[in-house]
Amino acid sequence: MPGKTPSIPVKHFGDEYDLGLSIERFSFEDLPDMGEWEQPERHDRHSFFLIEAGSVALEIDFKRYDIQAPAMVYMHPDQVHRIISFNEIKACTLAVNDEVLNLEYLRVLEEINPTEPVLLDEETFKLLSSAASLCIQIAGRERDQFYKSLLKDHGNALIGLMISCMGRIKPGDKFSRAEQVTKSFRKILAHHFMNLKRPAVYAERLNLSTAYLNECVKMTTGQPVSYHIQQRVILEAKRLICHSNLSLKEVAVTLGYDDYPYFSRLFTKVAGVAPVSFHSKNRD
Repeated sequence: MPGKTPSIPVKHFGDEYDLGLSIERFSFEDLPDMGEWEQPERHDRHSFFLIEAGSVALEIDFKRYDIQAPAMVYMHPDQVHRIISFNEIKACTLAVNDEVLNLEYLRVLEEINPTEPVLLDEETFKLLSSAASLCIQIAGRERDQFYKSLLKDHGNALIGLMISCMGRIKPGDKFSRAEQVTKSFRKILAHHFMNLKRPAVYAERLNLSTAYLNECVKMTTGQPVSYHIQQRVILEAKRLICHSNLSLKEVAVTLGYDDYPYFSRLFTKVAGVAPVSFHSKNRD
C-alpha cells in the first residue's frame, strides 16, 4: 500500500482556481510518475472525468473499478480515491466548486452521491466529447469580454449532460414526502456527521419527531436513521485509518469519540472487524 500522510491530501485543480472551474484534456504522456498518482487523495471540488481512450483502474472509498473507454466518472469532494493503474489513457477532467455549480445540479449531486462510473454509448460519448472540446476552447480565451460567464455557462452545460448520464433523476417536485425528508436528512448528515450522532438531533434540525424521521428514512432506504449515521462515521474512520498517520485513538477523537473503547465497539459492530485488525490489514 502507498505511504501514508499526516492527513488525507486534498488536490487542487488547474490555474483557473480563482474562477471556481477548471477543465483540461490530458493523455498518457502528460501523467506524472505512477507513484504520485497512487497516493490516496480527495479533490477540493466536484470532479468529472470523461475517459476518451484507454483504460484505468481506480479505487474509490475502498471499492475498485476497472474502467474502459468510453466512460464517465464523477467524484464527490468527500470521496477518497487513488489510481491503481492505467493504460494509454486519454481523458478530459472538469472540476467545479459549489459556488459556480448550477444550484439544481448541486442538489442532484448531493442526492445521488456516491455514484459509480458510467459506460457510454458511442452517440453519448461523441456529444460529451464535443461539449468538452468547446468548453476547453472557451477556457483558453481569457481575453473575451464575457470570459468568466461563458466558461461558467458552458461548464455547467457539460455538467448537466454528464449528470443526465447517471440515470433518471426525479425533478424536485416529484419526490414523495418520505423521499424529501430522507434527502434533507442526508444533506445534514453529510455536513455534520462528526458532531451530530443522535437521531433526535437530526429530527430537531428538521423540525420533525424522531419517530417520523425514522419512519421516512426507513421507508425510503430500508434502514433506520442510526444505521446511516453509523455507516457515515465508520466510512470516515476507515478513510482516516488507511490514509492518515493518526493513531486509532486520534481517529476516534477526530470523529467525536473521546471514549475509545466505545468507538472500538461501534467500529467492530459496523465494519465487522475491530479497528486494530482493520489497521493491521490495511497498513503499509
